[in-house]
Amino acid sequence: MKRTISTLVNNNSGVLNRITGLFARRHFNIESITVGITENPNVSRMTFVVIADTMNNIEQVLKQLHKQVDVLKVKDITDESIIARELALIKIVAFPEQRGEISALVNTFRASTIDIGRESMTLQVVGDHNKVEALIDLLRPYGIKELARTGETALSRSSKKALAEPNRLSLIN
Repeated sequence: MKRTISTLVNNNSGVLNRITGLFARRHFNIESITVGITENPNVSRMTFVVIADTMNNIEQVLKQLHKQVDVLKVKDITDESIIARELALIKIVAFPEQRGEISALVNTFRASTIDIGRESMTLQVVGDHNKVEALIDLLRPYGIKELARTGETALSRSSKKALAEPNRLSLIN
């Protein structure tokens, strides 16, 4: 089962290594990791997407994470209402006669073209995991030259219920 774990840690060297080592010792497959400084420059947020055999295994890892010196907060946010995003940069084969077709496809996904070469284009897409995967699948026939992905990063929503409107998010309490 896939679980998303959000962790706040002291922004010190070696913290990522110690935490990933903990996952490795417990035989967890880490599907993605994102790490970045928070609003406080002394604190980083780590978001892990891991594959776990049982809920008992996840609970054990969460307990062990809490014991780490530099860990400030740990939360399994899988079952919460969250906002999760991933960034992908995709360089594809794109001859001039194909660019109009590719641009229409890119616009459908609200992605953007960030570089154009003689025989290639580099695209940027931000969205949930399924959106990124869908665009990559549609671009495969053109020929993917390079692909870089950030992995998923996530935050809990401000409200349990949200109403999506075009170009804005209205919260209902």
